[in-house]
Amino acid sequence: MSRRFREIKLILDGIRDTDHPVMAHMIPIRRCNLACTYCNEYDDHSPAIPIETLLARIDHLARLRTSIVTMSGGEPLLHPHVDEVFRRIRHHGMIAGLITNGYLLTADRIKLLNDAGLDHMQISIDNVMPDEVSKKSLKVLDKKLELLCEHAHFHVNINSVVGGGIKNPHDALVVGRRAVELGFTSTVGIIHDGDGQLRPLSEVENRVYKRVKKLGKSSYAQLNYFQDNIANGKPNDWKCRAGARYLYICEDGLVHYCSQQRGYPGKPLAEYTVEDIRREFITEKGCAPYCTVACVHQVSYMDFWRSPQTITAPPPATIHTSEGKLVQIAGQSGD
Repeated sequence: MSRRFREIKLILDGIRDTDHPVMAHMIPIRRCNLACTYCNEYDDHSPAIPIETLLARIDHLARLRTSIVTMSGGEPLLHPHVDEVFRRIRHHGMIAGLITNGYLLTADRIKLLNDAGLDHMQISIDNVMPDEVSKKSLKVLDKKLELLCEHAHFHVNINSVVGGGIKNPHDALVVGRRAVELGFTSTVGIIHDGDGQLRPLSEVENRVYKRVKKLGKSSYAQLNYFQDNIANGKPNDWKCRAGARYLYICEDGLVHYCSQQRGYPGKPLAEYTVEDIRREFITEKGCAPYCTVACVHQVSYMDFWRSPQTITAPPPATIHTSEGKLVQIAGQSGD
């Protein structure tokens, strides 16, 4: 009930005032223990960001009056002091979130997350059996889900996926049903392939996508109507408020539009101000029509009726993938 009250308050605060971020994703470590071929957000060597640096970033997000702060990666549970980050988030009255592959969860680890005050966890499960595309499989993670069911005091959402080279689209339905069976919320995402390209879903993928959506329980994560157009290769007409209502803070402490548009504005978080938020709020992003970054869509919904965007952002960013190649990124749903 306390979490629900805080969530309702942040929605009301967001509607009342546009001069603060609703959500920020922060990277405490870029390293990951897995190597999913569609992912461009990890490496196998980066060190953990010093905890003092992370806490200072959380403090500045609080000064900007951010409502939700989520740790992402890489794999954030590889950071040895990530629990301190959640405690600092909650100390400031913000909602604490975590996106993890789930591999490092144990009963004791879940209890530590409870004690740290974690509010939300999301795990994406890509298939039933591991393959060369992804090791985030139900076979490997089902025991972890049972541990969460038994011990977690925080909300758990399981995100299944279609597209992006996933071999067996029907796996998403198996994953979604298992999530609901365990009492979790269930969502479905559309992912890009390893070259950062989005393609319309096939007829089979589209049927699976619609069936998994029907499994979803009512929650903030169900604000994903934009995906219906993406599934059919159609653009969405919306105002992306990235850089204002949504911030992506990389391991270097720079603010970017999102995980798939790294490079702009590229300003240090420590120097980010309300003026930056106001500028990006009215900046039109050229990548928006085919964007699938669910969290950016969700936090932008409350402002769809506001302020025409009169500034044009630079062209879509070109970034280095974990394999070192350069690709232009269109967006993904794993956030």
